[in-house]
Amino acid sequence: MTKTGFVVANLFRKKARTSLTMLSIVTAFLLFGLLQSVNVLFNAGADFLGTARLITQARVSFTQSLPMRMRAEIENVPGVEAVTQSQWFGGVWQGKDQLVALAIDPLRFHAVYPEWDLPEAQWKQFAETRTAMVAGRLTAEKYGWKVGQKVPISSNIFPQKNGSKDWVFDLVGIVDGKDEEWKRQASQVWINHGYFDEENQFGSGAGGIYLIKLKNPDDATKVARIIDAKFENSPDETKTQNEKDWNLGFAKQFGDIGLIVRWILFAVFFTLLLVVGNTMAQSMRERVPEMAVLKTLGFSDGTVLGFVMAETVALCAIGGLIGLGLATVAGWFIAQSGIPIPLRVEWRVWTAGIIAILLLSLAVGLLPALRAKRLKIVDALAGR
Repeated sequence: MTKTGFVVANLFRKKARTSLTMLSIVTAFLLFGLLQSVNVLFNAGADFLGTARLITQARVSFTQSLPMRMRAEIENVPGVEAVTQSQWFGGVWQGKDQLVALAIDPLRFHAVYPEWDLPEAQWKQFAETRTAMVAGRLTAEKYGWKVGQKVPISSNIFPQKNGSKDWVFDLVGIVDGKDEEWKRQASQVWINHGYFDEENQFGSGAGGIYLIKLKNPDDATKVARIIDAKFENSPDETKTQNEKDWNLGFAKQFGDIGLIVRWILFAVFFTLLLVVGNTMAQSMRERVPEMAVLKTLGFSDGTVLGFVMAETVALCAIGGLIGLGLATVAGWFIAQSGIPIPLRVEWRVWTAGIIAILLLSLAVGLLPALRAKRLKIVDALAGR
């Protein structure tokens, strides 16, 4: 029998115990893969946005709309290339599915976000059709929307002047991203701000937040400071950030996601440490006489230590890699479902997972392996 065969035979000697332990490891690393993906998403998932754009919101909260008159003032700030407003609509599809629906100025939005792919004729139609709407490809595919149809969407924030919260829009285009990163974000819905501004019950003149494209990304800090200084001590004080920071800040409105994820993972791996550690310790106690026989046959202390460590690494690696693989598949299905948060188990998650496998193997296998190394043949055979 080879050394590898010897390790595998010992690993599956107690098939039920090994299977249950491996199932625990698979489950733990499935959770690790998905939760770590969330952590990566909220800490670095907005990297592709970069700093070429700024977002200006009300200083108190992004839920407080800024007035439309501010758009021209922001546009005149040196270093600003283009500005558009974006008002959260609070869209709901068929009374149950929340939509990321925003009221925008079509042509201004197109100038600020050239990354969104839509034929120029449809951008123009979007601007010229009062009740127009365009939808991200993922959302359109999810609900089976087609260009040319009327789409009824209710708003949980803005009723129309007649008191109804049910709005009807003409779908004039389906938007996709310029590359794979942006394609994964194509789940929003945009409506014509002019129509929204005229028909909502709360009156006209609200711009929401302002999206600002810079002439030079290196000027982001300076331009943000100028914008905020312009409206300082006014009824509409502002807070301006680059787009990446604003998106991360928006996510953290729901809590410190990273801290929550870290505590959950700590609890999962602490429990896993106890389970796998107990399995390896019990396995070692059962095989003390066998370890003594190995040393009697001429195997060195280091070789015996290596057998125990190899068995531990094999157990953790098989379970961990299966768990990460399942997490990758689950993440792919979640990403294809069209939810606004594109969850993906990428290389950073796999790297962290492999490191976790090695650390877990070391933590649970080192003590039993050292015990096997220090084992004295006479004491072991005598049952002491």
